[in-house]
Amino acid sequence: MNFKNLAMWAVIVFLTIGLYNMFKNPQGSINQKNNIIFSEFLSEVDNGRVVQVEIQGNNISGIMSNGEKFVTYSPNDPNLIEKLSEKGVSISAAPLEEKMPSLLGILLSWFPMLLLIAVWIFFMRQMQGGKGGAMGFGRSKAKMMNEIKGKITFNDVAGIEEAKEEVEEVVEFLKDPKKFSRLGGKIPRGCLLVGPPGTGKTLLARAIAGEAGVPFFTISGSDFVEMFVGVGASRVRDMFEQGKKHSPCIIFIDEIDAVGRSRGAGLGGGNDEREQTLNQLLVEMDGFDTNEGVIIIAATNRPDVLDPALLRPGRFDRQVVVSLPDIIGREKILKVHAKKISMTSDINLRTVARGTPGFSGADLANLVNESALLAARKNKRIVTNEEFDEAKDKVMMGAERRSMVMTEEEKRLTAYHEAGHAIVTINEKAAYPIHKATIIPRGRALGMVMQLPEKDEVSQTREQLHAQMAIAMGGRVAEELIFGDDKVTTGAASDIEQATKRARAMVMRAGLSKELGPVAYGENEEEVFLGRSVARQQNMSEETAKKVDHEIRKFVEKGYEKAKKILTEKIDDLHKLAKALLTYETLTGSEIEDLINKNIYPANKESLKTEDNNKEDSALGSIGLKPKVVH
Repeated sequence: MNFKNLAMWAVIVFLTIGLYNMFKNPQGSINQKNNIIFSEFLSEVDNGRVVQVEIQGNNISGIMSNGEKFVTYSPNDPNLIEKLSEKGVSISAAPLEEKMPSLLGILLSWFPMLLLIAVWIFFMRQMQGGKGGAMGFGRSKAKMMNEIKGKITFNDVAGIEEAKEEVEEVVEFLKDPKKFSRLGGKIPRGCLLVGPPGTGKTLLARAIAGEAGVPFFTISGSDFVEMFVGVGASRVRDMFEQGKKHSPCIIFIDEIDAVGRSRGAGLGGGNDEREQTLNQLLVEMDGFDTNEGVIIIAATNRPDVLDPALLRPGRFDRQVVVSLPDIIGREKILKVHAKKISMTSDINLRTVARGTPGFSGADLANLVNESALLAARKNKRIVTNEEFDEAKDKVMMGAERRSMVMTEEEKRLTAYHEAGHAIVTINEKAAYPIHKATIIPRGRALGMVMQLPEKDEVSQTREQLHAQMAIAMGGRVAEELIFGDDKVTTGAASDIEQATKRARAMVMRAGLSKELGPVAYGENEEEVFLGRSVARQQNMSEETAKKVDHEIRKFVEKGYEKAKKILTEKIDDLHKLAKALLTYETLTGSEIEDLINKNIYPANKESLKTEDNNKEDSALGSIGLKPKVVH
């Protein structure tokens, strides 16, 4: 690519120099002769000073008696030859030369057009990018991965054992296709990897290619769609042509939902460029022209928006779910990434895995990397448990903001707010154990109480959900009890939002309201109209909507009353924990338990002196499988 550009610019420079020379000296050696007017020429002839002339059309050149050369232009004078003969001038005549222009002359005459074409090609290549440039709109942008360096195998992929088992058949087929064809079996034409972001879908696809030892083409779904009509379909055809040349091979399409969305969802109908690209993909995968030995692997975290024709047997006829890892999977993933860093032998990765429920493979890789960066920042040569704990807190709760300035009153209010969450958590049987409580600002929160489930959970009971709403209300109730209604702050905004969302899900989706029963209300589906996502109207009557609102309010108020009852009865514990947080700033779950139940204060923990902090609204709450955080 660089050589071609250099050659093109060399030609342009050469033509520019030639053109400059041509304009600078257009007549060459003619300039060395004296150019005289015709009347002067006749006068010289009459005086006998002209000894030789050469006539070529109307152009006359000759030599004077003193040896000086001259040129002139003659009109059609019939008496000129007779006059020259009388004076004894040597006359030679020749017809007009019709010389073919030289190659340089042709290039110089075409220079403006060539320059225009060269500039056009240059800019089109810059606009298009990739291979093919201006004449390669329809070329596929799929890149062949070189697995010689950094080869990925199944040993590098951990925590998704079921998904690996599903794709092992693909590897066996690529290694020995006859094993299946002898029995009349056919390998799935396409394999769709489905799962949340960061679970290792792309890594699994590379591992398949690494295990099978076949060419691996990778492309993004967005690379097919262009502003020019028909370009996407052309790129699909070219991609499969490349695959046939390197068969057997794997073509990996990442984020296929960019091109594989359901047809007819927007304006344009079948003439829409994206839909034309999808149509071509459907035909190439299972049309009249079969692509033997070309296996398509695609990845998406939005399988619900894909076109049904893309998921039918014969195309993506095998869907592999790449889910979030369980505790065993998380431990295996941590072992894979821990090999890349130097750490002490006393680090128990099983313990780290227990403390990271809901983490994806990418989250765990980030945790290991953060621990290494923290150790390097402290000029340590090896990573210890301390760095792992700090990295886990940073990933879960955000980075500490010790430079943030708070007043003593704001620190005291934050301490009682977080202590309220913690006291309710301790006294709720269905609550998760406390992992850590802090009044050090992290992320966008002034403080937080983080809970960690003792085991991975897929579903939650009604008792657990009500307990979580009570815990969320603990901060607001503590502010009211200690500082009064007029001193209540907006710090509980995220807690209230979290409790309301949980109550709404219980009533409208989970059917956990005894009054409304096991019925789903208000499907949260969306439609695309005029390029905008428009939520569908809730399919419920006005009377039912009022009942839903009433139930949501009742659930939230129930949590509020429960938190108020607990904190009223445990007001001494609330004061004790708030004072401890003001003193130590951060307490672990076991330290809080010892303080409340055994009146044992943290040992070997110095009182921390912090600067006054400036008030900032806490806004974030964590909902889902990840560790529960209340602010």
